[in-house]
Amino acid sequence: MTWVTGWPLYGLTSAVQAKSKQTLAKPNMRNIVVVDGVRTPFLLSGTSYKDLMPHDLARAALSGLLHRTSVPKDVVDYIIFGTVIQEVKTSNVAREAALGAGFSDRTPAHTVTMACISSNQAMTTAVGLIASGQCDVVVAGGVELMSDVPIRHSRKMRKMMLDLSKAKTLGQRLSLISQFRLNFLSPELPAVAEFSTNETMGHSADRLAAAFAISRLEQDEYALRSHSLAKKAQGEGLLSDVVPFKVPGKDTVTQDNGIRPSSLEQMAKLKPAFIKPYGTVTAANSSFLTDGASAVLILAEEKALAMGYKPKAYLRDFVYVSQDPKDQLLLGPTYATPKVLEKAGLTMNDIDAFEFHEAFSGQILANLKAMDSDWFAQNYMGRKAKVGSPPLEKFNIWGGSLSLGHPFGATGCRLVMATANRLQKEGGQYGLVAACAAGGQGHAMIVEAYPK
Repeated sequence: MTWVTGWPLYGLTSAVQAKSKQTLAKPNMRNIVVVDGVRTPFLLSGTSYKDLMPHDLARAALSGLLHRTSVPKDVVDYIIFGTVIQEVKTSNVAREAALGAGFSDRTPAHTVTMACISSNQAMTTAVGLIASGQCDVVVAGGVELMSDVPIRHSRKMRKMMLDLSKAKTLGQRLSLISQFRLNFLSPELPAVAEFSTNETMGHSADRLAAAFAISRLEQDEYALRSHSLAKKAQGEGLLSDVVPFKVPGKDTVTQDNGIRPSSLEQMAKLKPAFIKPYGTVTAANSSFLTDGASAVLILAEEKALAMGYKPKAYLRDFVYVSQDPKDQLLLGPTYATPKVLEKAGLTMNDIDAFEFHEAFSGQILANLKAMDSDWFAQNYMGRKAKVGSPPLEKFNIWGGSLSLGHPFGATGCRLVMATANRLQKEGGQYGLVAACAAGGQGHAMIVEAYPK
């Protein structure tokens, strides 16, 4: 076993032993499978994707999925995409991307938004459509382009411009123009902040780390673990969901560009990003603004087999949770994990692969501590006992959002495909995907490996 600064780099040599467990198939319920999934390389915002629009990335993910699976376009019953910061010209980005990728114009498509679990919502919506018999074949995905977020005029400026467009006479126009003041030109920038509390997510993560007594060093060590594992997984070709993307007028992008293992010495030099001067959350132990898109092909099992596919995994039980957005903004995995395990009749020991979204090192470590605390379970969750902390040798061993990147709307599909691919490679049976999201919400889902 190799160690980096106190964090074990598990999964580098050992494989999960295959177990013969009971499947989670339910009587009188359709089995729903993932055939495959792809994503564009996830890039730091402001790099190679900076001149594109969101539907360009979403279209690339859809085209990559078509190429990977050879699914006939006219067989797809429905397309759902998640996104968070919408481009106003393509508010239903799922539809625009689908048309651009050459899907039938008779295939309906809609877009969902649920902060960082938007593509999770796209996938579970697909599960619902298939389970209810409405559809057999659904494509779910997500996209985010942080390189070009909408920046609005101030409200006063917007009102004046709208009133001017309605003015009928020169006198009316001059009267409106006379009301103009220079401060009307101050733009409105989108913020990664809670509308209900007006607190940025990074500020909340810093408070959460303090509440759980997580040091700056622990956070930096966890971030270094994420980057080191991602670098190794990338080098070994394990990130097989990544498909190359030829950026118009530029080179072909083939891999994620935010994976940058540093040293604890270099990371220690960074100043706090949110709570100054004593905060512990920095640019090095936070996920970075990312551009990227993902897509997965989800089918009823009988349809997949009839089409000649060998699925990768079953999508099984899932839950959504929500908590206090002020003090428990990022604790979604803690609340969702025991619920989904109970729903599936499993325990933590049954899970072979954990894939949790890494918004911040402090957020991950706080969740691990909360999950391992009887006191927290009893006092905050109304539970008799803790669910337990995931063993690190099974946890995010191919890197996570801190290193691979986090396009808000697209991360959920990456988590599911990482889980499915890990189960296939390691011979495990059950995986657990979990994520927090703005608004104090969260998601967890059980993924079951398809029998070989």
